[in-house]
Amino acid sequence: MKNKKALAFCVCFFACALAAASANAQMGMGMRQRSLPSGVFNPVVGSGAVYDVQTTGGQKTSIEYAVVGKESVDGKDGFWMEWTTAGGPMGQMVMKVLIVPGAASAQKVIMQMGGRPPMEMPMQMGHGNAGATAPSDIRNLAENVGTESITTPAGTFSCEHYRMKDGSGDTWVSQKVAPFGVVKQQGKDSSMVLTKVVTDAADKIVGTPQPFNPMMMMQQPPEQ
Repeated sequence: MKNKKALAFCVCFFACALAAASANAQMGMGMRQRSLPSGVFNPVVGSGAVYDVQTTGGQKTSIEYAVVGKESVDGKDGFWMEWTTAGGPMGQMVMKVLIVPGAASAQKVIMQMGGRPPMEMPMQMGHGNAGATAPSDIRNLAENVGTESITTPAGTFSCEHYRMKDGSGDTWVSQKVAPFGVVKQQGKDSSMVLTKVVTDAADKIVGTPQPFNPMMMMQQPPEQ
């Protein structure tokens, strides 16, 4: 009975941690919650971008999005899209999904938390969370209201300014920023600003992914 209770607790803890990471990564643009920002997806291996994210409640975090690999999926090009958040209760969290452009959802989902071994999520679990959803094209969700120059800690960019059709937020997109083109997003509940453009992104997943096991969440990470 104790083992069953412990397992239930771990599954619940994992779900909460994953939901929290997805919430931090999403810009609150009034659409269905997604872990990947809406922009113009341009998957170039090695490309990445770092953002400061802040909610209206004052919570701040830094998120790095990067394309770290390429893999053939049923004869089509699939790209490993990875994002990293740090500073949570379990340390650095890395989520990696295999995306085929044009597909509705990811083909694989791998997660690593706080120095623990990486785990591959069962797809019946992956399809039910925001982490397995393919990125949205902002051009299908918003209207282009003109070209503007936007200055961020990463530099000054000439951007196309998109305003969500439902009035929930604005996104500024530049062709010089990959993999989503997003330079700035402003929503009702949160904002995201580009702080660094990455041109040499590498996979942060360390070790061979193992099948999802919630008990691994409770193991102490190895000492450095």
